[in-house]
Amino acid sequence: MPDFKKHFPALQECTYLNTPASGLLPAPVYAWRKAQEDQFFKHGNDYAQTIETLNDVRKTLGRFFHASETDIALVPNFSLGLNMLLEGLPQQQKILLLNGDYPSVNWPVHMRDFDVCVAETTGNVEHNIEAAVARHHPTVFIFSVVQWLNGIKLDLGFLEELKAYHPDLLLIADGTQYLGTEQFNFRDSPLDVLGASAYKWLLSGYGNGFFLFKETIKEDVFPSAIGFNSAAGFDSRPEETTFAKHFEPGHLDAFNFGSLQQSLQFMETLGVEAIQDEIVKLSQKAKTAFTKAGLLSETVANREIHSSIFNLKGNDALFQKLKSNNITCSQRGGGIRVGFHFYNTEEDLEIFLKALHA
Repeated sequence: MPDFKKHFPALQECTYLNTPASGLLPAPVYAWRKAQEDQFFKHGNDYAQTIETLNDVRKTLGRFFHASETDIALVPNFSLGLNMLLEGLPQQQKILLLNGDYPSVNWPVHMRDFDVCVAETTGNVEHNIEAAVARHHPTVFIFSVVQWLNGIKLDLGFLEELKAYHPDLLLIADGTQYLGTEQFNFRDSPLDVLGASAYKWLLSGYGNGFFLFKETIKEDVFPSAIGFNSAAGFDSRPEETTFAKHFEPGHLDAFNFGSLQQSLQFMETLGVEAIQDEIVKLSQKAKTAFTKAGLLSETVANREIHSSIFNLKGNDALFQKLKSNNITCSQRGGGIRVGFHFYNTEEDLEIFLKALHA
């Protein structure tokens, strides 16, 4: 097995199962950030270099996720990007949401004049979505690919079928808890829009995120956010602004977005397929162990497709015991949430299980 831990000094300090809250920073990305800070401190900013860096970030994102670099927007985080997107969505839309989805997915929709319907995330989730679409006839479905509370991962094959049967249904997804865990091809996916913050599974630190757009979304969404950074040049007119640049109204931080590029390149060096294999292997072992111990909800235990995030039955006393055993995780939704990334190992799982049963 590849030694992924050597790139993450923080793993020497604890058993880190908290990637769903925040991913770790790889050593090569940290080294790059130090060099960039030193350059800026000693020599100031070269704006032409900043523009080149940001263009390179889009190219790397396009290559990594198989998306058109001209239809990629760099945003500080998913929440801001979705709010800008919703401002450009005609208000008469009927929007389907998932009950209990991440607040930054659901709250911005509820705060606007949309007709909202909801599908439950208990039982057969895909069946619930299909039934909600048949009953309510939404025009837009906004959702997280992987649910933040319990790690339920929507079946991408199901989403392909949903889009095939309802081609006019816009699929707008949050990939924050998904991207970075497996190979993903946006161009071939059924999604119309995919956004993400990159500080979790993409290991890029804070202050960077992105949105990927299909060309057809421009027929349905009319973003109004704008600023001088949206312009192609000093002589550009506001109405000449391209779709994706509406999401970049102000100056962008080349340090933060450069960190995203460095992290993606680091993951490419390790091999995205190898990363995926490690996550799948460990997550399956974890799910088997957690199911046997009766720690999972019936909905999660019965799903064939699941992510590497788990919400385990457990109170504050158990959480404090885990902390005393130097295990880093989070309390979420009345349970204890853990997540396994490629830098975790079977030894981490064994340490966690031993602490649980001690």
